[in-house]
Amino acid sequence: MPPEPDAVVAGAAVPDRARSDACPGALRLHTADDGALARVRLPGGLLTARQALALAEAAEALGDGRPEITSRGNVQLRGLASDCGGELAERLRAAGLLPSDTHERVRNIVASPGPGAGPAEGSADVRAWARALDAALCASPWATGLSGKFLFALDDGRGDVAALDADVTLIAGPAGTALLRLGRAATARPVPAGRAVEAALDAAREFLDAQRAAGLRAWHLRELPDLLPPGPVPLPPSTGPRLPLGALPGGGLHVGPRFGAATAGQWRALVDAAEGELRLTPWRGAVLPGAPADRLPALAAAGFRTAAGTAWDGASACTGLPGCAKSRSDVRADAARALDGVPVPEEGARPQPGAALLPVHWSGCERRCGHPAGRRVDVLATGEGYRVAVTGGPQGRDAVQGRDTAVEVTNEQMAAAVAAARRTT
Repeated sequence: MPPEPDAVVAGAAVPDRARSDACPGALRLHTADDGALARVRLPGGLLTARQALALAEAAEALGDGRPEITSRGNVQLRGLASDCGGELAERLRAAGLLPSDTHERVRNIVASPGPGAGPAEGSADVRAWARALDAALCASPWATGLSGKFLFALDDGRGDVAALDADVTLIAGPAGTALLRLGRAATARPVPAGRAVEAALDAAREFLDAQRAAGLRAWHLRELPDLLPPGPVPLPPSTGPRLPLGALPGGGLHVGPRFGAATAGQWRALVDAAEGELRLTPWRGAVLPGAPADRLPALAAAGFRTAAGTAWDGASACTGLPGCAKSRSDVRADAARALDGVPVPEEGARPQPGAALLPVHWSGCERRCGHPAGRRVDVLATGEGYRVAVTGGPQGRDAVQGRDTAVEVTNEQMAAAVAAARRTT
């Protein structure tokens, strides 16, 4: 999730993006080491059961059979034949997953995936916002000027997706109010909830107009933080909690495949457990609204993570070998061995809420693709082992802190070094 490898470090020169971004899409396939890759945008992570099955069938028929949930709640299909673009597009159109050929790469919208609205769960049901914003984006010719990396976040008041530091964030408030945050600004603009979608779209257009007037070209609002006025309302740091795995207090289930990748068979198990709707999360999980708790054992048997309290909590990794030629290691295999090797703590020894483990991300190279925002343990493949360090900071600052405290370890030493770093306060 953002910040991405191209993020701007405080004090660095403002980049001028002379080229367009190379983000893959459903129609623009990316050539990887394991074949072509397609990224299917799912605004708000929303999927019907029929659409989820269509993705599983496309992955099975055209690719490696393992749809992958991304850090923006989208789906990637990997291992595709280079000449399958036409058939893939037909399958996606038939399932209602490709409403616009011209705008498909700019439909980047994450939304709070919780089961419902209310004082305990959030102040608004943002799914209506997601659908309205998607429709408005696709109907706006100027929106094709946005980068395929430009991100909208719709937060229902929990602060969960607000913590992702999107380019434009809407945060629902009480009594029909909302706040509009631009980039990583510490302040926001108040807007009526009834025109929140319009305000978010206006902000994106203002960004395009302002950079054009300045003679610059940027992919993210954070790259040109001074072009737009941020707003008068101060915001606390966005550190909202993710949804817990398992049965949700407001109803429904939250489960996660390891590193977001699931077989077509596992996707069918998800559909079987769902009540007609799925919501993919930017933490590479799936929420099944309305699904009863007695379906969790079947999902666990299918290979999904269904409970918190293990070393896998907050763990992520880039694709690594063999899918990425730039990677120095099969980081997912290495990470899985490290995470599985950490024993589950006794019930009485589990960390208290204030002592939760730091998130951890494994990267095969310095690009650190898919790393989360904020403070985390950075595990970087070196070709001879891994470099382990605590990185990141408040408000999504992604400059590496404490480089001199990084430790170089072998593959065999890596699990212990990561476990120790994650306990850093």
